[in-house]
Amino acid sequence: MHHRLSDFDYALPPELIAQVPAATRSASRLLHVDGDHRRDLAFTALPSLLSRGDVVVFNDTKVIPARVHGTKSSGGRAELLIERVVGEAEAWAQVRASHAPRVGSHIELVNGARATVIAREDRFHRLAFEGTGPLPAWLDRYGEVPLPPYIARQAEPGDRERYQTIYARDPGAVAAPTAGLHFDEAIMSALERNGIERSFVTLHVGAGTFQPVQHDDLARHVMHEEWFTLPAATVENVARARARGSRVVSIGTTTLRALESAATEDGALREGPSRTRLFITPGYRFRVVDRLVTNFHLPRSTLLMLVSAFAGYDRIRAAYAHAVASRYRFFSYGDAMLLDRERGDPTPLTPNDDTSLT
Repeated sequence: MHHRLSDFDYALPPELIAQVPAATRSASRLLHVDGDHRRDLAFTALPSLLSRGDVVVFNDTKVIPARVHGTKSSGGRAELLIERVVGEAEAWAQVRASHAPRVGSHIELVNGARATVIAREDRFHRLAFEGTGPLPAWLDRYGEVPLPPYIARQAEPGDRERYQTIYARDPGAVAAPTAGLHFDEAIMSALERNGIERSFVTLHVGAGTFQPVQHDDLARHVMHEEWFTLPAATVENVARARARGSRVVSIGTTTLRALESAATEDGALREGPSRTRLFITPGYRFRVVDRLVTNFHLPRSTLLMLVSAFAGYDRIRAAYAHAVASRYRFFSYGDAMLLDRERGDPTPLTPNDDTSLT
């Protein structure tokens, strides 16, 4: 079946969009979808659903306080969302203002700092910063947690902890790999007790993850590029798991995209730094991941297309209808799903499979 953007719409009551995290990280719910079977569980059940020898792969990117407020030379307000820091005092950023600033114009920032627009590329402005010192440290002090646009409130001090996984290590993301937000020390300890191996990738989630798909014809969609690194230890752990018949469990769609992007045709992984524009839609042949832990995704989003490819289009439609009826909490601070990969005859890769090594 050839799917179009309109096939990935669904009705979501606004009150089901989680505006705050659960009382504790693992207090969320877990919808297990295995073929046509669905089970409503607590997230704390996850370790018992995995098997000794399985390898669970996490994305250890760390969210930076990427949202900054300033004033244009004209006096108008500007909001910067840092996409990627380049060197000590430059960055690519999205700039939200009544009129987009031109190359050469300035944005005045807190505490006497200033950003100058030195280039523009599509939605992004390249900014040179003065008066900040090393930009990452300045952002840590003056930046805000970049909560997603569907969370209709200002970031609060508690978001610095809760919009970050407990294993976050490598700063660079402007959106959290949200499937990992449910994991606390108790869940991690339970995985270890059950003989389940933990491995990591680093994929810095960019603001492009929230960009809407513009074309009903999915073949016309150009995926945003993201950078990732696959450590040698993860490559080895996944290879051993496959050799003994154990499963590879991806925590989140970002982890899955990194693993699948780094895979050769036979499913072997290539270690090291890389970048990806991999756009996964139904018909994609998965080569690495057997099970996926993920949150509920926006209507008409590339992530909803990805999970539909993974678990089956009709099964995801039914699962989302069940989740709405059962009052699950949706999106970044919401509940989770455990998806088993749909089994069937391998089909060709999508033509949108576009990855390149650096």
